[in-house]
Amino acid sequence: MQGTPVPLFIARHGETVDNANHLILGRRDPPLSELGRDQSAQLASRAAGLRVVAIWCSPLLRARQTTAVVADAIGIGPTILDDLIESARGSWEGQSVAHLQRAEPALFAAFEAGDRGFAFPGGESLLDQVKRTRRALDLVTSGPGPALVVAHAGTIRAALIAAGRAAPPERELPHGEAIPLTW
Repeated sequence: MQGTPVPLFIARHGETVDNANHLILGRRDPPLSELGRDQSAQLASRAAGLRVVAIWCSPLLRARQTTAVVADAIGIGPTILDDLIESARGSWEGQSVAHLQRAEPALFAAFEAGDRGFAFPGGESLLDQVKRTRRALDLVTSGPGPALVVAHAGTIRAALIAAGRAAPPERELPHGEAIPLTW
């Protein structure tokens, strides 16, 4: 992290149908739903009020679609940053949250708690995502601000952990809302 705080906002992409159906997405790449497009428009209004001068996003479609709405509304071209991608969630991708809570209760509890030792079965560890997200946010904050990052619930949780804050369960992170983050 840099020594001087940079105004930074991080937002979860708009909702997808899979999000609405409580599925683990990971690196699966569905488009935004109609509600997700509406959430993106609301985020664009908020971004204008925050005087955002730079927009960065994950390479996944749902983040790029959200970012496109914001960028069009405020007239700023986005930068896609691969390190902002959602965690690779291995065998959990495409599974329902309810199924995982029943099938793997201890592992799911560690996931929800943001346990630093957690790793997705056959996927990425939380610590690896934190390192990757820290690298991305160091790059973002080396540029002009305030900046808006559009990414994923896992990326937001990793950013919060990297910033020394508690990571709420993913279900508590709303779609299309900008969270201030001092970096």
